[in-house]
Amino acid sequence: MWVEKFDNPQQEIFQILNEKGIIKPDFVTYLNKFDTKILLTAYENMCLSRLQEQMQMELNYEKDDQGKVILKKGLPKVIGKVINFLSSRGQEGVEVAYASCLRKGIDWFVPAYRNNAAWITAGYPIEKLIQYWLGNEMGSQMPKGINILPVNIPIATQYSHATGLAFAEKYKKGKGVVLTTIGDGGTSEGEFFEAINFAAIQKLPCVFFVENNQWSLDTPTSKATMSPTFAQKGSACGVPNIRVDGNDFFAVYYVTQQAIERAKKGEGPSLIEAITYRQNAHSAFDIKKDYFTAEDYKIEQEWFKKDPIDRIREYLKSIKLWDDKKQEALDKKITKQISDAIVWAQKNESVAIDEIFDYTFEKLTPQLAEQKAQAKAFFKEGEKK
Repeated sequence: MWVEKFDNPQQEIFQILNEKGIIKPDFVTYLNKFDTKILLTAYENMCLSRLQEQMQMELNYEKDDQGKVILKKGLPKVIGKVINFLSSRGQEGVEVAYASCLRKGIDWFVPAYRNNAAWITAGYPIEKLIQYWLGNEMGSQMPKGINILPVNIPIATQYSHATGLAFAEKYKKGKGVVLTTIGDGGTSEGEFFEAINFAAIQKLPCVFFVENNQWSLDTPTSKATMSPTFAQKGSACGVPNIRVDGNDFFAVYYVTQQAIERAKKGEGPSLIEAITYRQNAHSAFDIKKDYFTAEDYKIEQEWFKKDPIDRIREYLKSIKLWDDKKQEALDKKITKQISDAIVWAQKNESVAIDEIFDYTFEKLTPQLAEQKAQAKAFFKEGEKK
């Protein structure tokens, strides 16, 4: 008998704290006992990521003598200082939650290119992040004890890298769990299935995330797959899966902890689809109006009401852990932190011509040596000392 679809695909979205501030009854005790240090650090990381992205994005914009961004037809005038940065704005809830579950120096995070909030939470220094986006690959050099792979640009290959790392952890009888993430568009790549299928067969300690932010560049989710959900793609490979509200920090944290525990017990990988929203355009130089319809803008306004930072801030206020005075102090603190990071990154953004050519082969080929000489002459750069 032909089967055209699953009779009961998992379409329920798991929540603990919804956008109206209502707590799921079964989890009231869970929230009451939640570690406030983890919670406050998570909130700070969300605010830090959002402001860093804003200030980093503004490096691309021309400003007047008063420091105000110059607008041209209602849009910032772009000077293209930062390379094509991809924003996590709107996805901080899911990214900070899963990254908060990682044990530094033990677990691994294998990112995609839209993971700013997760990078910060997992220990990636902000100044190095900005250095990377200014075009210096040394920004990808992680401090000792920070198990984060460099930014992954090719779509979906991070899933294979994560599976390989998890295979190594199992082979060495290590204690580490590997967490990786992908956008909804990346699930269309072959490596998505190849990785989770291999991880399932080998029962590898790997947690796979799909950050369903509703858009893959300019393609809406509705045109990306005919599956009712992205989570159920795991079922085809025998991987336990769940859909979770990605703007609910607590829900994502809870299911990530469950998936990590499964992995630590040798029960294999899990697939988590986090439903969230990409508030900014695809990239720093992308323009929404080129592909957004009037209906898309209306839908977007509803998503803005579900903002993950607003949700957790209101919860913190409701339990007397936060107020406007604390917010003002935090804003001042992180503004200085980001400003200092930008100054450092700008002082360390230059890349020597040698760096571009010297590490492709053990010894430069005649063609590369000729190209290197031409580049040095063009940029009037001397030999590396």
